[in-house]
Amino acid sequence: MRPSGYSTGAIALGDFRAAVERLANSSADAIELSALRVSELRPLVDALCSLDLRQYRYLSVHAPSRFSAAEEEEIIALLAQASALSFFIIVHPDSMHRVQDWEVLGEWLCLENMDKRKDVGRTAEELMPFFDKLPLAGLCFDIAHARQVDGSMIEAYRILQSHHARVRQVHISEVSTSSRHTRMSFAAMSDFREIAAFIPDTAAIIVEAPVEADEIELELASSRAVLLSNVQQ
Repeated sequence: MRPSGYSTGAIALGDFRAAVERLANSSADAIELSALRVSELRPLVDALCSLDLRQYRYLSVHAPSRFSAAEEEEIIALLAQASALSFFIIVHPDSMHRVQDWEVLGEWLCLENMDKRKDVGRTAEELMPFFDKLPLAGLCFDIAHARQVDGSMIEAYRILQSHHARVRQVHISEVSTSSRHTRMSFAAMSDFREIAAFIPDTAAIIVEAPVEADEIELELASSRAVLLSNVQQ
């Protein structure tokens, strides 16, 4: 069974410690520690060795979603500290300034396919130039982003077919027309099931839908039902 769990940003936005505490008694065995703002990254990296993460089989850190070219070198250096502790690093390709500088993260780096607001990284074709420059990098497949870009799920299929071997992690939620992550509707779950068989059975599931503490297990169970029930043979 794939590891499955949450992004801390979905549990307590901007407060990874509170999110870790709320997840401590859950059935999650995967976690993504989120630092979506530059100011959040150093405190998170400094805390990695002191957090109790023993329940998790899969660990990742989500890099800031926006930073300047002047900040990029320091951000990469901080993320390299996390990757040295066996955390996968999730990065938005549109945030990168000097793409090849990220090669230092090797196979721990995972690029995420983007939503419709962005002008790069949305499709299999748009991801290809990044992987050409970063041949060891993996993919964080955001299934909701792919559905928003193409509601027929054809582009989601193309991404998985083109980059199947790179998929390390799956972000699951629904994305609204304003590109905000929400809990999955029945329609979204039905669409996601159509391509579940094409997701590698080693890829960790990370829920991004914002939930209250008493909703954690319900949303996690829904995500598992969608993606764990049809594993590719």
